[in-house]
Amino acid sequence: MRQKVLITSALPYSNGSLHFGHIAGAYLPADAYARFERLLGKEVLYICGSDQYGVAITLSAELAGRTPEEQSSFYHQVNTDLFKKLGFSFDHFSKTTCSEHAPTVTEFFWDLKKNGHIEEREAEQLFSEKENRFLADRYVVGTCPRCGYEEARGDECGRCGANYEATDLKNPRSKLTGFTLVSRKTKHYYLLFDHFKERLTNFLKTKGWKSNTMHFASSYIKEIKPRAITRDLSWGVPVPHDKEGKVFYVWFDAPIGYISATQEWAKNKGDRELWKRYWYDPQTRYVQFIGKDNIPFHAIFFPAMIMGQNRPYKLVDELVANEFLNFEGKQFSKSDGCFIELSEFFEHFEPDQIRYTLAANAPETADSEFTWKDFEMRCNVELVGKLGNFVNRVLVFVQNHTSGKVPPRGELQDVDARFMNELSCFEKEIQESYATFRLRRVTALIMDLASVCNGYFDVKTPWKDLKDESTRPMMETTINLCQEGIKLLALASSPLIPQAAQKMWEMLGRTTVLSEQLWEEVTKNPLKIGTKLPVPQILFKKVDWTLDKITLMMKPGAA
Repeated sequence: MRQKVLITSALPYSNGSLHFGHIAGAYLPADAYARFERLLGKEVLYICGSDQYGVAITLSAELAGRTPEEQSSFYHQVNTDLFKKLGFSFDHFSKTTCSEHAPTVTEFFWDLKKNGHIEEREAEQLFSEKENRFLADRYVVGTCPRCGYEEARGDECGRCGANYEATDLKNPRSKLTGFTLVSRKTKHYYLLFDHFKERLTNFLKTKGWKSNTMHFASSYIKEIKPRAITRDLSWGVPVPHDKEGKVFYVWFDAPIGYISATQEWAKNKGDRELWKRYWYDPQTRYVQFIGKDNIPFHAIFFPAMIMGQNRPYKLVDELVANEFLNFEGKQFSKSDGCFIELSEFFEHFEPDQIRYTLAANAPETADSEFTWKDFEMRCNVELVGKLGNFVNRVLVFVQNHTSGKVPPRGELQDVDARFMNELSCFEKEIQESYATFRLRRVTALIMDLASVCNGYFDVKTPWKDLKDESTRPMMETTINLCQEGIKLLALASSPLIPQAAQKMWEMLGRTTVLSEQLWEEVTKNPLKIGTKLPVPQILFKKVDWTLDKITLMMKPGAA
């Protein structure tokens, strides 16, 4: 029986368009891993979707003059289109307003409550008499209680970085109206996380996650305490039987979206019970990809919520939490003009160019950054100069000197045997790097492989061997092995740059879809001698990125 692999990426808020920082953290690594696992023959289910609730959406909707539903639907489509342009291979991309979501959230709530893990408590919150409503932290600004910054946010100070409750602010006021806020008591449901302290501690002991993830989660558990799971808002999953119209806090309902999205996928497949094959099977391997700001919700909160259920939901096995990708030394920010207008970007560049560049700079263990200079270098020096150059020079040689066909492989010389051994070593190390979520290493290995292939072609000088009939078999062997190098480059690149990999595959005379093949079969089966190859095409175009174009793509204040 094939191993089942369930893969999820953190649900993106549909309050704005995604940027490359998001893609590099939780989405590209997951897509590459999903594609890799499919090549290994695993039964992969890659699930994601839009997080359509929460204060961030209501705030952005009010600022944009839309309803929360209009706002979230608009950006759900914007981000869905972006993922398609980038060639993402989701098995299902859902949203938390799907019909399966609210009932599943309610089930979670009732199980936790019946099992004694939820209780109602009274707390002080900021109230706007002008707007006649309680305001969540994102609607609040005031004076930082630590450094005195007068424009501090309701949850964090932008100047000193302090974290606090909105009620700790001095002179709190509404972000929308500027009116002074008062403190009033309100009742909310609290999830008693301290009930799960021992189980969470033991759960973490079984994991070998990244050190930053383990350190953060372990430290957080030591001070774990009850946390409110409801809010005084009109937009969200309604709390059942609540007369005041409260909704669930977005951090509570959002991760349940992985389950409801899988339920929607099963319904679309015509079998409403199909989702249980993944979520109820302890043998399923569950891998989550997130940004580091989501560590507490996925390493602690969601596991605790599952532990409190009466249903056998699968707990996460691998939690891949990446750091942040910045832009030219700064954080991606539309309001500060530090962003890339993606609609314009894809008028100039190919998806594989940015997929490769983001992978090469993946923020796996520390924050990294995207720069135009590095992007140009990755595209021109590496994709064109190393990978594309090798593929083109070999396949043009085939057209000109081996009748456009895969030539026979004769007796191997020492240099040929060493080359084949190097290909085998690269194949094993690339496979291991994909399996351990190291995309930066994968890109480096692919370029090293291309360099070794280029070096082998140069050392063997097939253009000399073709001049004499006695050495022609040596030339044919060289070109045969070089085509094996192209085959491995296509296979190794397929999870990362799928469009270019498919082109390489087809230029070897293959008519199948590379992403649907099996890794082992591709590597063990040599190219068929005599296969007619199509006329080669250029794999990548050079990038000529000028300062003027960069300026066009940095538009302060664009919506």
